[in-house]
Amino acid sequence: MPHTILLVDDDRTFCAALATALRRRQHTVLLAHNYEDALAEAAAWSPDRAVVDLRMPGRGGLEVVQALRARDPQIRMVVLTGYGSIATAVEAMKAGAIHYLTKPADADEILAAFERTAPNLEAPPASQPPRLEEVEWEHLQKVLTDAGGNISEAARRLGMHRRSLQRKLARGRPGGEDDHDE
Repeated sequence: MPHTILLVDDDRTFCAALATALRRRQHTVLLAHNYEDALAEAAAWSPDRAVVDLRMPGRGGLEVVQALRARDPQIRMVVLTGYGSIATAVEAMKAGAIHYLTKPADADEILAAFERTAPNLEAPPASQPPRLEEVEWEHLQKVLTDAGGNISEAARRLGMHRRSLQRKLARGRPGGEDDHDE
């Protein structure tokens, strides 16, 4: 059965490739690259499915999941996360997503995730332990999320200077997974 699927990801190349694959499978696909566009597309088209990347500039995927769930309690959402974002993915599940997948995920994996009836709150087994920098990045992101995006409050909770936290965040995710040339 064809669905109307909203893709929310700031990686335009990934979004376009996934949209093409989903359209080949007869689904209607809407694209959004940030929080505001996602809500505008949802209001205009009322999708019954959404694929949401958790890490985006500005208001992130967790906020998108919460807003889409508030707008339509029946929407089925799958969140995408880079390696090591499991804590945030679990938060998204609690906010209303039905499943999460680690990137890169293909169209068939995503469509299968929509059909799951029980949420996946278990972390997938890691093929290798995360690097210390990745664990630190995830912890910083979790504290920042818990502080409502307030860098000063997050720095206070972490026991570090605000500028130090800003420098770490400006460097981005270790390994370049979230680095985009746009």
